[in-house]
Amino acid sequence: MLKIIVDAMGGDNAPREIVKGALDAVKERPDFKLILTGDEALVARELEKYTYDAARVEVVACREVITNDDVPTQAVRAKRDSSLVVGLNLLKNDAEAGGFVSAGSTGAVLTGGIMFVGRIKGVMRPALCPAIPNARGSMTLLCDCGANAECKPAYLAQFGVMASAYAKAAFGMKEPRVGLLTNGTEEHKGDPLHQEAHQLLKATEGVCFAGNVEGRDIMYGDVDVVVSDGFSGNIALKSIEGCGKTVAAMLKREFSRSLGSKIGYLFAKKPVKGLSRALDYSRFGGSVFLGLKKIVIKSHGSSKAFSIKQSVFQALDACRGGLIPALEEMLGKEAAE
Repeated sequence: MLKIIVDAMGGDNAPREIVKGALDAVKERPDFKLILTGDEALVARELEKYTYDAARVEVVACREVITNDDVPTQAVRAKRDSSLVVGLNLLKNDAEAGGFVSAGSTGAVLTGGIMFVGRIKGVMRPALCPAIPNARGSMTLLCDCGANAECKPAYLAQFGVMASAYAKAAFGMKEPRVGLLTNGTEEHKGDPLHQEAHQLLKATEGVCFAGNVEGRDIMYGDVDVVVSDGFSGNIALKSIEGCGKTVAAMLKREFSRSLGSKIGYLFAKKPVKGLSRALDYSRFGGSVFLGLKKIVIKSHGSSKAFSIKQSVFQALDACRGGLIPALEEMLGKEAAE
């Protein structure tokens, strides 16, 4: 049976929300086995709170935890018995292990993923790729959102290839439209990096390139994938997150101003909740670390149980959809040209 490994000690709400979310995934999907890595006593204490199929849940004991205060490279090398490193090693060495989920240190997940799982042949730089809700009622993939602050044009072109493969394998998109994030939609816009990347994406086999897009097009445009350098992508992602929180806070304040507004909220409650849900990108899970030999999902550090559950589903769907073979095939074609 396919196994999904979850770092039970990673994130601000570990192990409580991590264990709950992972078990919720087990209850909803019968097609995988869950492995939790972490402090055996703490994880067992959380497991005691729930009823679940014990035959499908395994705990691998670890004595160490990598925190956000640790220097990622040093921590990954020094804390070999941490829940994160043990989980990544299990992913690498167990043939039945298809994916790994962690809400822990982003830097440690990236470093450990490359160090222990390894890159697919031909991948220049792995990239983080979250799904962002859009105005069409679906999602837009943003690749990269923080793994590579400095990029070369060839990296951006390859991000387009990898994100296209992900869109097809995990979300069933037949021909995902790809846009390049820059400061204008005209072909000549952007610095030399983005101008050259534009030309490469136009010529890249397997990428349905729609041209340049602006930041607003991530949520309001007609593309399925937005390619970005990690610096710009991370700013865009955090801006979207901040916008969602701001809208929610403003609505709450306005509906609390008077008795009339509170009564008005009774009639607007359903659409307001729908808006809040639509702006919440955590409902899609975490960010896939594209370019590794197996599926690695980096969940938000403050993830609650629902987001962890969705991240587990993300790993399952990417694995069942054949993401890794699809990436290997597309990158093989790219190298042969």
